[in-house]
Amino acid sequence: MTAPTTNDLASRLHGLWLPLITPFRNGELDEASLRRLVRHYAAGPIDGFILAATSGEGMSLRADELERLVTLTRSELSLCQRHLPILLGLSGASTAKMQDALDETAAWPIDGYLIASPYYIRPSQRGLLQHFTALADHASWPIVLYNIPYRTGVSLSNETLLQLAAHPNIVGIKDCGADRAQSIDLLARRPAGFRVLTGEDAEYHDALADGADGAILLSAHLETESFASMQTLLRQGDRDGARACWKELSRLTRLLFAEPSPAPAKHWLARSGLIDNAEVRLPMVEVSEELAALLDEEIERRRPPMLRRA
Repeated sequence: MTAPTTNDLASRLHGLWLPLITPFRNGELDEASLRRLVRHYAAGPIDGFILAATSGEGMSLRADELERLVTLTRSELSLCQRHLPILLGLSGASTAKMQDALDETAAWPIDGYLIASPYYIRPSQRGLLQHFTALADHASWPIVLYNIPYRTGVSLSNETLLQLAAHPNIVGIKDCGADRAQSIDLLARRPAGFRVLTGEDAEYHDALADGADGAILLSAHLETESFASMQTLLRQGDRDGARACWKELSRLTRLLFAEPSPAPAKHWLARSGLIDNAEVRLPMVEVSEELAALLDEEIERRRPPMLRRA
């Protein structure tokens, strides 16, 4: 496989990307369900996959499981004859260990990395700049930054982001900063070719209206066509149509984050038959009985009338 250039990924880093959940069965990777998921979404309006990130319970996966996850996903995409780009989610608090992880995954059939800020230790902005620069200098594949301060404990400032955006091997950001003013400022000041995708499901409409290049959304596991359609409506200038579409989708996003993600989405996917069960790995737990009832009610409400229970 010939490695893509940095510009190859940058040119494809837009639209609707799916942070794919990782299906499990009896504590192991559920390969049959994974293949079913990939076939299903490859046939729809998805522009790329993120594997083993937050939604994929990446920090609970062993190294051999990570590699198997990537290999199976690429294999299934090849069978579908659709070459969707794949980003591998990586997280860690040690720059040296992260460089080792980049070496270990350099030959995998991926197109880039989604890398979160170091968690727990809360480095300074100078530390973040040096950390990501060292990783970008080292990586064989392009890097998409992942700014998610409510999980890592530290936020990348726009000044730091703009310095990192000048690096030829850093092509974009998954923006989960939960600060709309900061996001708008970044969109206004970013260099040409640097992509900004929102990762805040609840802010999907606003982020696109503000000029984001796309989104990476757990919620797009469900009603995928509707999530993609909203981007199309905004691109076409149909703001009223986009708002009407979002009004229906926003209820779904609230339900899917009512308890720690991805448990609610896995419950829905299992009920829908796309995965065999809703198993998660500790410390994640399956949804409560109360939320399960609400999810089941919403699943039934969204069924076509002829398929609803009597």
